[in-house]
Amino acid sequence: MTTSVTAPSSRAASELPRTRSALVLDWLGTLARTVLGGVVLVAGLIKVADPVESVAAVRAYQVLPESLERLVGYGLPFLEIGLALLLVTGFATRVAAIGGGLLMVGFVAGIASAWARGLAIDCGCFGGGGAVDAADVDYLVPLLRDIGLMILAGYLAWRPRSALAVDHRPPDQTNAEGSSWPAR
Repeated sequence: MTTSVTAPSSRAASELPRTRSALVLDWLGTLARTVLGGVVLVAGLIKVADPVESVAAVRAYQVLPESLERLVGYGLPFLEIGLALLLVTGFATRVAAIGGGLLMVGFVAGIASAWARGLAIDCGCFGGGGAVDAADVDYLVPLLRDIGLMILAGYLAWRPRSALAVDHRPPDQTNAEGSSWPAR
């Protein structure tokens, strides 16, 4: 009885690069989770330390009724901390990324609105906030930062699979897009 050695099938050979690319994408997801979650966590922790200042920052945008300014000012830091913890640990990544992305959309809209209306305020993104001298106003950097974070959130919503995540599944338990959610 003779045995023949055959070359690896084209299927096996084509799976090797895909596995490497999936690994790279997993680590990109980990980086995205860490950056987005870390920034949102720092912002939330700074704001939760001084909730009155957080309300003042929300009030400075002049877009919400007073009752909502207080609710948002007091509640936003806790929402940020909760979403950040989910992102950093990689638990419910897609849900947390969508929540983080919606926060960034709101922040971008608020900053753009303040800029368009000529308000001279500090964004209050990392504490502080409220009226500032017109020479101290900088809207471009916070806008670009929040747009970058929105892109990270979009990536994680599209592909929540990442390394070192609580909701990480072995490759054989994922669908073709790399999501740990069941394929439909």
